[in-house]
Amino acid sequence: MENKNCITLELDENRQELLLGLFVSGNWRHRETPYALDSIEGEGFNATLYRPKKGIAKLCIQGRRAEEFLLYQVEPKVLMQASYGYEDVLDPKSVAPHAGTDESGKGDYFGPLVVCAAYTDETLAPQMKEAGARDCKTMSDRQVLAAGAALRRLLGPERFAVVRIGPEAYNKLYSRIRNVNKLLAWAHARCIEDLLAKQPGCPRAVADQFGASPAVIKRALMERGRKIELEQRHKAESDIAVAAASVIARELFLRALGDMAGDLRLEEGEHTPKGSSDPLVRAVAERCVRADGPEFLATHCKCHFQTTDKVLAACGKSRSDLPAFARATSAVKNGEYRHAPRSRAD
Repeated sequence: MENKNCITLELDENRQELLLGLFVSGNWRHRETPYALDSIEGEGFNATLYRPKKGIAKLCIQGRRAEEFLLYQVEPKVLMQASYGYEDVLDPKSVAPHAGTDESGKGDYFGPLVVCAAYTDETLAPQMKEAGARDCKTMSDRQVLAAGAALRRLLGPERFAVVRIGPEAYNKLYSRIRNVNKLLAWAHARCIEDLLAKQPGCPRAVADQFGASPAVIKRALMERGRKIELEQRHKAESDIAVAAASVIARELFLRALGDMAGDLRLEEGEHTPKGSSDPLVRAVAERCVRADGPEFLATHCKCHFQTTDKVLAACGKSRSDLPAFARATSAVKNGEYRHAPRSRAD
């Protein structure tokens, strides 16, 4: 629950049944919403319960009266507890001094990988919420750019650290490491170390869990980092420091992608492509390879993606035409793709 006008919750099967009963019993209009079990609209809000995955369903409440619907309907009748707005009381550790880390660009073919570590404490936590710290996946690009800049101003250079790995450096690192999780672990650990150099009294760090082992970042930490408590958990963006790090990392990634736009031979009406499955990603990459050669991918893209094989095949090239440091692949054998249709996703 990050924003008073946009609140998300995860509900187990029992609470899903209670919520659906609430939807039916109330005097609200029902809406047709894709991928939803049910959706309602009331005065100043709408609420949608999406289809569950592995038994857990997401409830999304939006609108100027979203918080009111949560406080007076969902909490007493579905959650059976009052917790919204009391997170600091229920979990004092969440605002005690600590750091949080998150990354952006991992799943994007174009652009850098950006990792951020952000520091918080009892005074900073409410200010960070006010500045817009929340899971950046719930935000538009415009919101991310504004909130990221506001958070960087609030924290100042002494309370956050960033590791930015441009595409060429990323490809060189990957050619040596050959494992995305190990590369991520190194970048998160480097960020934590850099932040601890500025905040030596920071006792704890929280990070999203990735890879098979929760110790993946611990093994990459150096002398400073090994002295602190490191907590890795799924959906770590619920932590205010991790949320701030996620917004700053995404903001800096978006700005870097924007700086790259001039190299991408975009046509009128095209936007700088994000992700890896948007057909525009391949269309732009193929256009640039035909104009600038395969070397373009080595300096603008994460070349171990399957997208590289598809782009090169469509241009009559292969990985052997790339610089040696950009030839490593994590997914498919070279030459497997044969002019896959642009409309197919990776």
